[in-house]
Amino acid sequence: MAARRCTNLTRRFMADTTDVINPAKISEVVGRVRMATEADVDHALDQAQAAFQTWSRTTPEERASRLCDAARDLRSALPELTRLFVRENGKPLREAEIDIRRSIELTEIVAKDLPQWSKPELIEPDQPVWARRRARGVAAVISPWNSPVLLSFKRFIPAIGAGNTAVVKPATYCPLTLVRCVEIINRHLPSGVLQALIGSGAVAGEKLASDKRVRTIAFTGSTETGRRIMELASRSVKKVFLELGGNDPAIVSSDATLDEDAIARMTHGILRASGQVCVAIKRIYVHHSRLNELVEKLARSFDRVVVGNGLIPETTMGPLNNRAQFDFVTGLIDRCTQKGLVVMTKGRKLFPPAWNEGFFVLPSIVLGAGEDDELVRCEQFGPVIPVVPFVNEHDAIERANNTPYGLRASVWTADRHRAEALADQIEAGAVFLNDHGIFSNLHIEFPGIKQSGFSRESRWAALDHYTDTYGFAE
Repeated sequence: MAARRCTNLTRRFMADTTDVINPAKISEVVGRVRMATEADVDHALDQAQAAFQTWSRTTPEERASRLCDAARDLRSALPELTRLFVRENGKPLREAEIDIRRSIELTEIVAKDLPQWSKPELIEPDQPVWARRRARGVAAVISPWNSPVLLSFKRFIPAIGAGNTAVVKPATYCPLTLVRCVEIINRHLPSGVLQALIGSGAVAGEKLASDKRVRTIAFTGSTETGRRIMELASRSVKKVFLELGGNDPAIVSSDATLDEDAIARMTHGILRASGQVCVAIKRIYVHHSRLNELVEKLARSFDRVVVGNGLIPETTMGPLNNRAQFDFVTGLIDRCTQKGLVVMTKGRKLFPPAWNEGFFVLPSIVLGAGEDDELVRCEQFGPVIPVVPFVNEHDAIERANNTPYGLRASVWTADRHRAEALADQIEAGAVFLNDHGIFSNLHIEFPGIKQSGFSRESRWAALDHYTDTYGFAE
């Protein structure tokens, strides 16, 4: 996910505080938060390091019990958390609730897995030799503004579950829900095990990535920032998890089934969270024989989108999260128009008189873009999609792979064997058939390749990331 530089139009600073703005009504301040100084980060790391000495010695069963209790309290607070998340992030109620629910489910899954995962594994019976795990120490988690709750939980819950302590830095655009979740979880944890601090990347982020007390770091965000974190982390050889930018292609073959259900799945893959998803469809390559049909059906689907305040149930797509992203996406669309590309703007404004009070953008389909056009090359992170025809699948694969990113991709075809053959050639961490998005099972995850990141977190891999496996021989 490519975060954009903030501007004073949306962020009002007072000394060491910043206002969190409602993107659906930018005159509304949802909350004011204190920005951490380097001294604050130092203090948090001191507390985390001290807490690790005792927390790492607790049993997996005790840690699992505490996580289950925390999940219960989080579930009780679901309505409160959902509304707060909508107000600071902009997602519609249904999408926001799904994010919170999946975060709670993840907590329960990790708790359930801990006792079995933690058991030593006999890998050589003759000697014998056992593989055992030990917690590494302090973990730092730096999460983005587009999905700060779930993408933080996916990192810090396995970390503390495995016996580490964690310091979490959410993005300053919408940290409030995550901070509230941490407060609820901390009812069930010793002091210092889990902390959330809010600060700039230049101060808090750099300190977390470079400080020797941090043994493991997990970052989700832009590739540019990921490179900087790798550079800083390398100085003390930290263990690093990176989930970075994406420019996901969807390849629509000549035999694709483009019925109402398929178009609905494709629309969701493009417009979920207003397109502000690192694993959203960013480019569509369609066989030339199906171009007109796809565009016509996709346009009808886009036209049913209702854009408005996420707290209103009728809304199906909320605003963009912040001024910087709004300016980038609207500027991108304007540049497409200026270049003479066909921009088909669809959807309905829920409440036109209040349209300019928030960062609202109607969804658009763009035709006529080439491989060198900005819209095709960049991670637009908004509700605009280029649709590009191809003649043969070899050409489509070359275009799909013509990017520094390799997060996810999708193939739309009625032939499973064709899909598998295409998937083997697409450079992506995961390829979906006739769908695009997330794995329904939270045990399964395949982060990107190339400049979209590295590491794995499927099943027990997330827990393994925060531990050292060592051999014990008799």
